[in-house]
Amino acid sequence: MSAGRPSGPGRQPGPRRRLGLGRRLGLGRWLGPGSWFAAALVPLLLVASGCTTDPGAAAGDAAKASGPVPFADCAGLTAPPAAAAVAAPQPSTDVGTPGGGTPLPDVSLACFADGTVIDVAAVRGPAVINFWGSWCQPCREELPALQRLADRTVGQLHLIGVNTYDDRDPAVAVAEDLGLRFPSLVDRDRKLLLAVERVGLPLTLFVDADGEIRRTYEGTVDDATLADLVERELGLTVVP
Repeated sequence: MSAGRPSGPGRQPGPRRRLGLGRRLGLGRWLGPGSWFAAALVPLLLVASGCTTDPGAAAGDAAKASGPVPFADCAGLTAPPAAAAVAAPQPSTDVGTPGGGTPLPDVSLACFADGTVIDVAAVRGPAVINFWGSWCQPCREELPALQRLADRTVGQLHLIGVNTYDDRDPAVAVAEDLGLRFPSLVDRDRKLLLAVERVGLPLTLFVDADGEIRRTYEGTVDDATLADLVERELGLTVVP
């Protein structure tokens, strides 16, 4: 894959997204429609966050491509986990989501396994939603810990990946190398990432039983961090 400005559907957000991001970052007219600065900004911010982005431009939608994938299907994500029995969580310490009451954005994404469209706002927790890409080295480092969390909380917690700004083949290769099986959604255009007002990876959301974000965690997670945040924000004890 070649370096430089990405091409294809993940190249740059549309005018409405640029304006929203501009207001967030306080850059005003520099992120207005047609601005060359806006076109270059998001990839640069992704690099600054610790990830190098070069997803290429494979033809077609990743979720509709043929061939087997290691990911589980997304059936059941809009209902609470089958065996969920969660204690009352502690108040969130995330300054971006006071009280942990921010609803999941109204964004529809395809399931990586079969292309089924999932309304993210309809997801019910407890759930951990992790944004990842094959191009993001810190993401690859934390993915095994996320799979272990999924294995330790079967029936109690939804572990959901969001394959972000990526192409199908390298994403499948990473999943096969790392033994990933949890369901993933496909977000080549960064719709969900921008909807939660973030631009960089790694990023993990902790979602309660009502489908509200209790914590938005920026940075790489490990087993201990995940267990602590799941207990603190979702009231679920993770057994090693």
